[in-house]
Amino acid sequence: MITTNFSVLMLHFVSTSIMVGVIWTIQLVHYPTFLFIDKEKYFKFQEFHMSRVSYIVMPTMIAELFSGIYILLYNDKLMLNNFFLLAFFSLFLTWIITALVFVKIHNRLLIKYEEKTILLLVKLNWFRTILWSLRLVFLTTLIFLSDVL
Repeated sequence: MITTNFSVLMLHFVSTSIMVGVIWTIQLVHYPTFLFIDKEKYFKFQEFHMSRVSYIVMPTMIAELFSGIYILLYNDKLMLNNFFLLAFFSLFLTWIITALVFVKIHNRLLIKYEEKTILLLVKLNWFRTILWSLRLVFLTTLIFLSDVL
């Protein structure tokens, strides 16, 4: 029988896996594309990007966050596991960075096309790319090498 804790951990793992794929695609393809958009179409493109990427990113990030909080609150074995704690801390940092830095950058780009702001976006997004990738490594290690399940 599959337990609730296992199901929540799998939700957490899958949502993180999806976000790793999304963040690498955004980092290597999508954000650099901002530099090649016709300036006359840039504002519509930026609005399109922000609304459409939200369909994927928001539900996945919310599932990732709430499943992580559930594990933190209700699974004593996982809550005390160093791999989970590192993964959750990485998630927490990602949310903080997104809220404090990336929302402001995207809002700025909604107002004005600035090549230096786009380059900054690409540069700073490496932090989120690395954090999400590390989360996946921590969670994979947790699942395959530990006895917490």
